[in-house]
Amino acid sequence: MFGACSPRRMRGAPGFAPAPIFATVLALALAGACAQGPATRAPRPAADAAAEASAAFRYYPGPGDDWKRLTPDEAAMDAALLDEAVAYAIENETKWPTNLRQALQQSLASGPHGEIIGPVKDRGKPNGLIVRGGYIVAEWGETDRVDMTFSVTKSFLATTAGVALDLGRIRNVHDPVRQYVDDGGFDPPRNHEITWHMLLNQTSEWEGTLWGKPDSADRREGRDRVLRKPGTFWEYNDVRVNRTALALLRVWRRPLPRVLKGEIMDPIGASDRWEWHGYQNSWVTIDGEPMQSVSGGGHWGGGLWMSARDMARFGYLYLRGGRWRDRQVLSREWVRMATTPTSIKPTYGYMWWLNTGRALYPSAPESSFFARGAGANIIWVDPEHDLVAVVRWIDPEAVDGFIARVLASIRKPAPTE
Repeated sequence: MFGACSPRRMRGAPGFAPAPIFATVLALALAGACAQGPATRAPRPAADAAAEASAAFRYYPGPGDDWKRLTPDEAAMDAALLDEAVAYAIENETKWPTNLRQALQQSLASGPHGEIIGPVKDRGKPNGLIVRGGYIVAEWGETDRVDMTFSVTKSFLATTAGVALDLGRIRNVHDPVRQYVDDGGFDPPRNHEITWHMLLNQTSEWEGTLWGKPDSADRREGRDRVLRKPGTFWEYNDVRVNRTALALLRVWRRPLPRVLKGEIMDPIGASDRWEWHGYQNSWVTIDGEPMQSVSGGGHWGGGLWMSARDMARFGYLYLRGGRWRDRQVLSREWVRMATTPTSIKPTYGYMWWLNTGRALYPSAPESSFFARGAGANIIWVDPEHDLVAVVRWIDPEAVDGFIARVLASIRKPAPTE
């Protein structure tokens, strides 16, 4: 947080002359929070905080490399402490080898159906960037390098569902998927009850085999457990996520990478270097055209391959409540839904991770939300501080320490008396 609630202490958040609107909106946000008083203030939902941060007259980067910078001082951040955060991210490099095929083979060796069936590429070195008020304030490593993102992909996959909902291709997230998809994957006796809501928050308990992988191959809560009624049990399961991707492909009737490019990545000025892969056997024919169904992660290879800069643009879109300049690319309602806690898994929304109760990362505000992938690869969206950070190839155990160091660099307004 930026400091105490006294209006006199809010005057002149130091060094923000290049972005006066940022300081003005921040002051209004804090004033609103302080009106409740410290004894009655309830934690803000992530989406509400994101909408608050989406006030008019915000800076948005231009396409490609057209992205303005602020010095830490101009962004009301301490340069030395920010340097410490960057150094910490670099020093705490993931223990994974650069040969990611080797890393996957090692992680899959102990379980069934561990064959890698999608493309894999070697990883780069630690890299990332920190964006405040839309401006880059810190950047390290090769942030334009395209690397595997692993389960960060899931937040992008969910976003294609959000666009489908916004455009009416999906009428209601509580509709049974079988009303839209007739390929046998959502037939009785069990899968016919599954809704889009359940697929997106990973409570579907979908049962079946897809692309040669049975759902039991990734039942992380017990491969031999008895499945529950759809909607009553949460389990992170890449087979079910891939089933979501195939269902969305059938709704869109065009490849999801094409949907993501046209509906999201092009409007936010992303590069054309990112790639979204499926598996060697994940091809279907729709309207006479062969299409690859993409994967929702890199668990068996494939998934979204993207640079840190493009990941940061995507995070910034969500920070701004789905808005980019004068266009509402995603509805604010979708951003709210995607970042609403699942009742039986409060740290998970629609394929976004939430910091409910500060359970994920104690150093981050409760309103923060994250796209998280193995490696670790992280998009951190922090509406309270108008901040997006992307950190790549950091030891997962060091993520909270990185967050703590970034937030420590944010200046609190100095007392005036």
